[in-house]
Amino acid sequence: MSDKNTEHPLVIFDGVCNYCCGVVNSIIGKDPGGVFRFAPFQSEAAKKILGKYNYPADSLDTIVLIEDGKLYTKSGAGLRVQKLLGGAHALLYAFILVPAPLRDAVYDYIARNRYKWYGKKDECMIPSPDIKSRFLE
Repeated sequence: MSDKNTEHPLVIFDGVCNYCCGVVNSIIGKDPGGVFRFAPFQSEAAKKILGKYNYPADSLDTIVLIEDGKLYTKSGAGLRVQKLLGGAHALLYAFILVPAPLRDAVYDYIARNRYKWYGKKDECMIPSPDIKSRFLE
C-alpha cells in the first residue's frame, strides 16, 4: 500500500455482497474528487490493515471506515462516510445523535438479511479501469 493511500479515508466492505458493492459504487459516484479508497474484506490489503488495528478480517457483517488512524464500524462508519461526502449527505450525520445501540440494531438487521434480500456474488467485485486506482491491492 502506498503512502498516498494512507492519507485517504478507507472503506473496507464485503466484496461479494451485492448490497455492499452497491453502497461502494454509490460512494464512488458521489465522490468525484476521489477522496475515498476501498478494499474488500477478502483482499490481502484489508487483512493487513485490519491486523494493525487488531480487528478480525472475517467480520463481513459490517462496513469499516478507517479515517485519520481511527477505525469505525457499523452505523458509525456509515454516518461518517456521509459526513465526509459533504453537501446534503452530511445532513445524515445528525443521526449520530441516536444512541449507537439503537442505530446498530437497525444496521445489524440489514446486515443479517443482505444476502437474502440482495444476493451474493461468487467472487469479489472487480473495479473498472477508471476506478481501479481507488482500490487497494
